[in-house]
Amino acid sequence: MEQAIYLATLIGTALVLAAAFSSLIAFRFGAPLLLLFLGIGLASGADGLGIQFDNANVAYFAGSLALAVILFDSGFGTPINVLRQAALPAVMLATVGVVLTAGLFGVAAHALTDFTWLESFLLGTAVASTDAAAVFFLLRAGNIHLRDRVRSMLEIESGTNDPIAIFLTITLVEIIAMGLHSDAEALFFDLVLGFIANMGTGAIIGLLGGYVIVRLVEKLNLDHGLLPIFVLTLSLLVFAAAGSIGGSGFLAVYLAGLVAGNSEIRSKSTLKRFQDGMSWLAQIIMFLVLGLFATPSQFLPILLASVALGLFLILVARPIAVWLCLMPFRFSRRETAFISWVGLRGAVSILLAITPLLGGLENGRAIFNIAFIVVLVSLVVQGWTIGPLARRLGLIVPPRLGPLEKVELELPGSVRHELLSYRVIPGSPVLRGERLPVWARPSLVVRDGRSMKFPEFGRLVAGDRVYIFVSNRYPALLDRLFTSRADVDPEDAEFFGAFAVDPQRPAAQLEEAYAPGLTEAEMKMTVGELLLTRLGGRAEYADRVTLGPIELIVRDIDDDGKITGVGLSFEPTPPPPLVPPFLAALVRDHFANFVGRLRGKPASKRAGGEAQHGDPPEGDGKSAENSTLPVV
Repeated sequence: MEQAIYLATLIGTALVLAAAFSSLIAFRFGAPLLLLFLGIGLASGADGLGIQFDNANVAYFAGSLALAVILFDSGFGTPINVLRQAALPAVMLATVGVVLTAGLFGVAAHALTDFTWLESFLLGTAVASTDAAAVFFLLRAGNIHLRDRVRSMLEIESGTNDPIAIFLTITLVEIIAMGLHSDAEALFFDLVLGFIANMGTGAIIGLLGGYVIVRLVEKLNLDHGLLPIFVLTLSLLVFAAAGSIGGSGFLAVYLAGLVAGNSEIRSKSTLKRFQDGMSWLAQIIMFLVLGLFATPSQFLPILLASVALGLFLILVARPIAVWLCLMPFRFSRRETAFISWVGLRGAVSILLAITPLLGGLENGRAIFNIAFIVVLVSLVVQGWTIGPLARRLGLIVPPRLGPLEKVELELPGSVRHELLSYRVIPGSPVLRGERLPVWARPSLVVRDGRSMKFPEFGRLVAGDRVYIFVSNRYPALLDRLFTSRADVDPEDAEFFGAFAVDPQRPAAQLEEAYAPGLTEAEMKMTVGELLLTRLGGRAEYADRVTLGPIELIVRDIDDDGKITGVGLSFEPTPPPPLVPPFLAALVRDHFANFVGRLRGKPASKRAGGEAQHGDPPEGDGKSAENSTLPVV
């Protein structure tokens, strides 16, 4: 007995360590990390190293708990301003988009398999949701800087579409298992009423649970090391409470994380670091368990149909659903194409495909195997091409800020204040003479091993370590003072246009100099107001607007959304080609980047612009830094 415990621990830890080390390969070569996790699980299973694991109940239980941990961390790390940017289109995709994707996929599954209509739609609901972990790892690993609105859209959709897919899948499993043959109208109303009750209950429990978590953390003087475990346990309690009374536990735990993460909860940075680690562990365990549960030797008879369904999901079902859902919103064709392509499937789809086995359905194993292959197809095809596609469509923008060395220190008993430690970096604004605000006077400066108080240190010098005691509302402002200017890649130098334009200058001067065809009302505006008007009242970093022979680019905005920097480019170039012609180029670009990484060279970061109205072209010009428009 004792020997078996040691052996099980040895095998389990070895698998987790192998998965952790595989992340180094993924970051180095831009491989889909979750595909590596799945691969390790498959290689260790019955058809690989011979580890026998065929317990659907244990796999589903472990996967559900892991998913709850991931969703709480996802909600905890989602700022409220992200919700303001793209909440409505993201929720549209997470609800209507999931239903449309499941419906279209179900029709294709019915045509390519021997499943009944209900079984086909069941398979569709299992693979209808996207995987947040897969999407954002690939964006980080590929150093892909997207416009805030697109990134926010993908983040919210990935975090909120799981509960809807879970509800639809479990409901269809119960209907098929009970052998109900209701007419379509009755089935539709039952689904709608059940959906409202499930989501409504989950939302209420989640919001209340998040509030209770924050209040308990404030009231209870728990040990610093116990606090993260206490919060994680409370999040799982919210998950279980909502599910036990008929609500969506997954929606509840996501909303609880959202409420807690956007409150002034004590020790937030400590909680965030702990949850990041737990989220990684949960992803590893979930993918390893699901990989072990699969049996690759059963894939061959259904391989062709499964691959065809995977390609149908990628190239037809997801793009149609995204296009229909985003039609009412101000997304361009290139943004819509990219959002369509970034719908990676992952652990949730495989987890949901276990439910037919739990329900004892006749074709349960076939549904699981097909869903597993569809996920593999998605991770291979989409996972390897996200970076090249973003560059091909011109959606990557240069980073706004350069390196920043910052440490946040927890202060016992202080919720609304932080002790921040910055290292003064060469080229940062404070080193160029920018004054620190009066509310951010350094409490201590460490220089060459010596500690100095204000005003002993005089002017700050490169390498100084500065300690500032400040309200937690202002760290973002200080970050800009202590960060260096981002280095612009030579290929991105023309991104911001040839000249700098003062956004406070009259737009009429643009009409006098270049005759872009402004209206009488527009000529009474400033350049900044003109840009805001053309962009629908909201500007983002790197937004672009074409005005006849010129193009205006938003170089910078302040915290209130006001445009503070504008670039001007001449002779706008035509936009890059859209889907489907990019497929061949994607393979070529990705192969070139892969070879470059092997040789130790950085991947190409060719950037292009994007605006909210149509498909404006990429920037033009020779310099994006300090040149000034002679006339304006």
